[in-house]
This record gives sequence, C-alpha cells and structure tokens, in this order.
Amino acid sequence: MQLKPISQQVVAIVGASSGIGRETALQFAKKGAKVVVAARSQSGLESLVSEIKLFGGDAVAIVADVSEFDQVKAIADKAVEVYGRLDTWVHSAATGILAPFDQITPEEFKRVIDVNLNGQAYGAMAALPHLKREGRGALIHISSVEARRSIPLQSPYSASKHGVEGLLDSLRVELQHEGWQISVTNVMPSVINTPFYNKVRTKLGVKPTGVPPYYQPSIVADAILYVAEHPTRDFIVGDVGKVLDVMQRVSPALVDNLLLLIGFAGQRTDELKSEDAPNNVFEPIAGYDTVEGDFGSLTIPTFTDWLDMNPPIKWGAVAVAAALGLGALLGGLPGKDA
Repeated sequence: MQLKPISQQVVAIVGASSGIGRETALQFAKKGAKVVVAARSQSGLESLVSEIKLFGGDAVAIVADVSEFDQVKAIADKAVEVYGRLDTWVHSAATGILAPFDQITPEEFKRVIDVNLNGQAYGAMAALPHLKREGRGALIHISSVEARRSIPLQSPYSASKHGVEGLLDSLRVELQHEGWQISVTNVMPSVINTPFYNKVRTKLGVKPTGVPPYYQPSIVADAILYVAEHPTRDFIVGDVGKVLDVMQRVSPALVDNLLLLIGFAGQRTDELKSEDAPNNVFEPIAGYDTVEGDFGSLTIPTFTDWLDMNPPIKWGAVAVAAALGLGALLGGLPGKDA
C-alpha cells in the first residue's frame, strides 16, 4: 500500500482548535498539505487558519460537533468542495470527566462516549466514501494508551478509547478483505501536555492532571505525519506508553497494583477547582485554543518513537540483541567435552 507524499495531500483534521489537533494541522500545512480544520471552537479555528496563512499554508475551517453525524459529514464534504478530494482523515476530538464512577451521571457518561467513540465512528463513515473514490488514503484515529490500559477516575474516557481500538480493528480487516488500499491507524499517545486537563470536567475538587511524566504534543504530530505517508497499524506515542502496554500484557494485576499506588494522588494537583467550573463536555469553552497545556515542566523526551519511524534500524537492533542473547545463552551451555 502506497500513500501520497504529504505535500500532495488534502487532509481533514478534526479536533484542531487546540492540543494535538492544532499542532498536527500546523505541521501538515508547513509540509505543503492542504488542510481542512474542524472543531467546536470557532475562535480557535479562526486563529489557527490565520496562523497557517501567515507562513503561506493553505487551510479552511468548519465548525462541527463530532457527536452529530451531519456535522462530521460536512467536514469531509468541505474538503471535496474546496480542494476536490480527501486523502487523509485525522480524528483527534475528545473530551473527558475525571471522577469516581459512582459520581458520573448517565448523561455525562453518554456524552463522553458520543464524542470520543461515536464521533470517531462518524468520522470514518464520513471519510471512507471519499477515500474509496480516490482508491487510497489514510484514516488516522487518535485514541490513547488508555485503549490498552484503563486508569481509575477516567472510566468513560477509558471505555471510549477501548471502543475506538475495537472499531478500528474490525474496520481494518473489512477494508483489507474488500481490497481497498486504505490505511487504518490507531495512534495512542501517552500523557501529553495539551489543554485537555484545563478543559475537561472534574469532580475531584481540584484541577486534574495526567499521571506524569508528560510528553509534548509535537511528538504525537510527528507520529501522525509519519503514518500519513507510511501505512501503520498501531503507533503508541511515548516510551512510558509502550512500557505500560508491555506491563499490561505481562501482568494486568501488576498494573492494577501500580495504579493503586500512583493513579489517584497522581491525577490531582493542589489547585482547587469546582465541578461547576467551565468545561468542554457539552459546550466549547474559550481561552484554551493553544497547542500546549500547563505542564511543560513535567515533560520528557521520547526515544523509542524514532525507532518506530525507522523500522529497518529498529528491527536490525532487535535482531542484533536477539543474536547476542542467543550467543550468550549458547556460550553458557556446557560443551560436549565437559
């Protein structure tokens, strides 16, 4: 399967007003892609398009709530109307509620699922007809490492991300069965320094935080641009996420115990915040149309992402390590003359 170079692509980016989506739109535009940016925040989209046009990029915006299919479909239709086609769909829109499960209302739980899971499904439904018309393309869905391992105090968010993985695994095989040259990628970031924790609803009594360490949004955007040109099944962004995934596969009970130690205190800051404070669960809120959040001092670099974006080196290193390990094992065995 071969995808177009980014400079030749028309890309729709959903959830583009802030955080990962905003950084991704900027990076696509800087590399010559034509971008259609969508979110609920009109002011965020306007400032993003202005920023893109300042450096000579090409972008249009459309306001949309991903819980409404007709509004999601309008994003894909806008790409075709303005640029004649759609090559890549990047779906990053999400919301959340940090609270114990028994303090979350049915309406709140449903809303998170509607945005984070149903919205992702609507995105694929809207984009696929256009990608099929082109005969190739990429569906890139941003979920979370919580697609692999749920954490406490985020039950609706974790449930939605598990659902995204199930959706994409099913869809990917269907497209392969039908012979379509359409890449389906699940991008699963670790804890990222975006305004997410400023915007979500909290019932913890304080401003929430991800369990540190954080990574900067740019590393997620780097991964998204990579998979837009290189068909990739899954991409876990950030070393910590990869370690957590391995630990979950080896011993879920061990991860349970780890989260008992750090998963509750680790998601609370010392800053008081009421559950009635403005949040973006049901409506957009102003003031957070930025790429980065408040936790830049807690960010660290990632190393394994580079290997994932350079597979020959990655698998060469694995082969060398395996050979050295086998050699050490054989060298330790008693010889025939012993």
